[in-house]
Amino acid sequence: MQIKILGTRGEIDESKPYHSRHSGVLIDKKLLFDLGEREYLRLNPMEIFITHLHPDHAFFVRKNEDPGRFYYYPGNFHDEKQFGEYTIRPVPTRHSLRVDSQAYLVQKGSRRVFYTGDLVWIDKKYHHLLKDLDLVITEASFMRKGGMIRKDKSTGRIYGHQGIPDLVRLLGKFSRRIIFMHFGSWFYKDIRAARKKLRSLSVDMELIVAYDGFEYEM
Repeated sequence: MQIKILGTRGEIDESKPYHSRHSGVLIDKKLLFDLGEREYLRLNPMEIFITHLHPDHAFFVRKNEDPGRFYYYPGNFHDEKQFGEYTIRPVPTRHSLRVDSQAYLVQKGSRRVFYTGDLVWIDKKYHHLLKDLDLVITEASFMRKGGMIRKDKSTGRIYGHQGIPDLVRLLGKFSRRIIFMHFGSWFYKDIRAARKKLRSLSVDMELIVAYDGFEYEM
């Protein structure tokens, strides 16, 4: 599989060259996951999958416009579904109080890629689906342990963004290779130092810092 990270900026004001576009992941020039920028539609993907309806993952929410194409989002389908040579399974995630969210497990032949979108937690009942992943693509909103997690007073439900050290510990159970995108403001203060710090979080895993246009062949 050929992975291309189209955009790596989270929902923040900061913007730098190679880290200015919002979320988008393109697989084999056919499958697009998240639509953070209108320009991604020009790539004419075969299918579009949205992790959740926040504007940095679905530009049309901010613009209040019709993207002009059918796309899949939380609630469209619940079990694995065949799209040509790809098998795709949505995996419910915890992130927001106001909108549902889900990750996507993509399989082509024996290769398995997992894209989380924004994330606080994945319920343990779904963990068995994630064994022996070849690659995980996840967010990097907060470097600090614990990230930014809040709890709704009425329901007790947690929401927000998990910290990168916690994501490494959680997702490292399923893959020894993780690509990070969706960077928060911490990353923009000193990008070179930030990249070095992120990669140093594990000595026995491959932690990859993406940029806009980053390509990875698997």
